Amino acid sequence: MSAGTYTPRPGAAPLHRMIAAQAALETRMLLRNGEQLLLTVVIPALLLVLFSAVDVVDTGAGEAVDFLTPGILALAVMSTAFTGQAIATGFERRYGVLKRLGASPLPRWGLMTAKTLSVLVTEVLQVVLLTVIAFALGWSPQGNPFSVLLLLVLGTVAFSGLGLLMAGTLKAEATLAAANLVFLLLLVGGGVVVPLDRFPEAAQSALGLLPISALSDGLRDVLQHGAAMPWGNAAVLAVWAVLGLGAAARFFRWE
Repeated sequence: MSAGTYTPRPGAAPLHRMIAAQAALETRMLLRNGEQLLLTVVIPALLLVLFSAVDVVDTGAGEAVDFLTPGILALAVMSTAFTGQAIATGFERRYGVLKRLGASPLPRWGLMTAKTLSVLVTEVLQVVLLTVIAFALGWSPQGNPFSVLLLLVLGTVAFSGLGLLMAGTLKAEATLAAANLVFLLLLVGGGVVVPLDRFPEAAQSALGLLPISALSDGLRDVLQHGAAMPWGNAAVLAVWAVLGLGAAARFFRWE
């Protein structure tokens, strides 16, 4: 046995390993949370099946599932990146978890990176599940998958920034109420299951600037109509991403 075999080696692990470990922990915690799973997985899947099978909303010409699937994919992104992340982060802030993690060797930006990676992993699972369900319902997607991927990433960044802004500025209870209220309002008025042209003309322009509307309409243009990259919708998402992340970085309180 050589000298120093059991000599301690104090110091932090490499940064990438810390981020990966924290991201894995965040993902496990999310998947073990029944309320979060209801919001991020069960509700979007039920809405897709319900509105595809029952003629409740006039979705225009073509199969209802072709209209609904892009909107439900956008809803899944919002439920995870915005609603779920805002609520979870808000209560972590209230209970002092963020304060303690902020004092660990993992830098604060690394913690936010880990949270974002956890959101992306969850979204991959959501997209796979919803895609399987949509194909079973007769979905016929079109368009370029790279355009879809870019829109989903932009939507994730935009909603993640807004979710962190809410969680870092409001009290946990207020975040819980506000995040769920926004989820319901955008579900109805964001072009997810109800086409925007069903709303009054005066409201359509304003609703079209919402991130959920930009994401659902952009995905619909590609997946339903086979359009190229909808740069207008991508630009709206990019603006929301910059504003949300910038405001979150400026106003987020760790305790």
